[in-house]
Amino acid sequence: MMTTDIKPILEGMRPLSRLDHPREMIRQFTPNWFAATMGTGILALALPQVPGIGASLKPVGEVLWFFNIGLFSLFTALYTARWILFGHEARRIFGHNTVSMFIGTIPMGLATIINGCIAFGIARFGEGIVPVATVLWWIDAAMAVSCGVLIPYFMFTRHQHSLDGMTAVWLLPVVAAEVTAASGGLLAPHLAQDSAQFGMLVTSYILWAYSVPVAFSILALLILRMALHKLPHEGMAASSWLALGPIGTGALGMLVLGGDAPAIMAGHGLADVGTVAQGIGTIAGLLLWGFGLWWLALASLITWRYWRAGIPFNLGWWGYTFPLGVFTVATFRLGTTLHLAFFGIVGTVLTLALALMWMVVAAKTLIGGWRGNLFVSPCIAATN
Repeated sequence: MMTTDIKPILEGMRPLSRLDHPREMIRQFTPNWFAATMGTGILALALPQVPGIGASLKPVGEVLWFFNIGLFSLFTALYTARWILFGHEARRIFGHNTVSMFIGTIPMGLATIINGCIAFGIARFGEGIVPVATVLWWIDAAMAVSCGVLIPYFMFTRHQHSLDGMTAVWLLPVVAAEVTAASGGLLAPHLAQDSAQFGMLVTSYILWAYSVPVAFSILALLILRMALHKLPHEGMAASSWLALGPIGTGALGMLVLGGDAPAIMAGHGLADVGTVAQGIGTIAGLLLWGFGLWWLALASLITWRYWRAGIPFNLGWWGYTFPLGVFTVATFRLGTTLHLAFFGIVGTVLTLALALMWMVVAAKTLIGGWRGNLFVSPCIAATN
């Protein structure tokens, strides 16, 4: 009797026990997993910026950065293998209303690794890592630009969407470009040639404009959708936080690019333009931060409502981490730009919340990944 009772428990502890065959891990792998690299990467970048204890937390952030590189490499290998072994099924993603949006998580996850090259890599490996980060940044920019226009094109030509079915995941493909823009602002000052710095700065401003107006248009529709049709189903509970992503990244991009502009543009006879860009970046960053504060409060209330009712875990829970993380980093940047301790205090509180949420979501992901029940491709299930 005891043997019979314990058998299901032991069976559940076996790796990938919920899959018919280990190869299903590859067949069912989707870009949703790259959201884990976004959340892990932004936590790594936020930790060293905590006032007073940032230096002590930097080694932890560096470990997370290396771990994130390993995660991104593993996920890239799995997704590449899926296209090689199950290409006829993998291409169905472009016709799926929801899963196709998560293609944007791939360049955004890579951007956190590129930023880590500046935050941790230079001190660890020297300036020789900058050319590597530069190559990765241009690859990241190409991916962000591509998914930022192709996924909306598929929405207009292949997908079947309705306002009541809309969620904040619509933001994922278009936001990737502004994440790359903020990353370019961090990387540009480290480039050796003035012309390369100027080129990356200009490109980053273009990427910011390529993304932010579209993202804010989607935000306006999202507010209308929630007012008319109320909250989405519990499986999309974490999507309420996704809107904080473009707001926080937009603020961070303006602050970082504005900080770069005076020195870089002065070298090209545009000193006055650089000064104006710095002022615009500061004011725009502050205004967007205020908008983000409103959405942070709203998302917190929505989350409290969902959690009181109880919600099942899925990979979408990583949506709680990256948006909060970029808003946190933007908060720290405002503090250093305006020399106000208030933003450092707020950023510290947000970092604590981010770290706690990351630990919860990472633990649940590890358990679900070990059992295999998180390896589910909706675009396959929809056709079976």
